[in-house]
Amino acid sequence: MMPKYFNQVSRKRMNGPSAAVIRYDEGSDTPTVVAQGKGQLAAKIIELANKHNIHMEEDESLLSNLLDIDLGDSIPPQLYTAIAEILILIEEMEKKY
Repeated sequence: MMPKYFNQVSRKRMNGPSAAVIRYDEGSDTPTVVAQGKGQLAAKIIELANKHNIHMEEDESLLSNLLDIDLGDSIPPQLYTAIAEILILIEEMEKKY
């Protein structure tokens, strides 16, 4: 069977956007996945994030891992490094603005 897409850009063009939302509260042990979706739902998540000036990270491999996690579940240890880097980046951005 021949795949209909060969890279992430083609996949995104065919299937529409994908999005996942994580939440981390200080005092919490790990971030949790609080929303996720593809297509129109993902477009709405992205629209709301833009409307409320919420930072979005575009990392296809991280996103695919987050989409595999059930809502309300904690981020698995193998994603801690990637999530920590994003949280540090956001913290630095908040200090500047």
